[in-house]
Amino acid sequence: MSTEKVFPMTQEGKAKLEQELENLKTVKRKEVVERIKIARSFGDLSENSEYDSAKEEQAFVEGRITTLENMIRNAKIITEDEMKGDAVSLGSTVTFIELPDGEEETYSIVGSAEADPFEGKISNDSPIAKSLIGKKVGEEVSVQTPGGEMSVKITSIN
Repeated sequence: MSTEKVFPMTQEGKAKLEQELENLKTVKRKEVVERIKIARSFGDLSENSEYDSAKEEQAFVEGRITTLENMIRNAKIITEDEMKGDAVSLGSTVTFIELPDGEEETYSIVGSAEADPFEGKISNDSPIAKSLIGKKVGEEVSVQTPGGEMSVKITSIN
């Protein structure tokens, strides 16, 4: 019997996934069904690129719905108590300075389900987060990244 993967996330992250799921079920699914109906009306399905495209989109939407339902069902909400403390943990927002040039960066460490690097949210499974978790303000940390090794100094944890 396989154990389902647990998806650690904030309450905000879970709400965002629930919103996306609701949109896929109530809006996107209907749009795709309508596209399929229109494409069928064009006739011969064997050479109908609109039909093929709509069916591919339908498969993507249904797959995403299944994925989201699984993530929400297996969500483990990170509580405020779990985020508190003087060490970096899941749910922390950590600021560090790259050494030696001093470029400052800030990231929130979240579960993989809500990671969005463009919004400063990195997965707890990422190389940076793995290196920072458990460390404290003032510590220098060596981080292995795809681009090579870098050293950082933690300046704050919220």
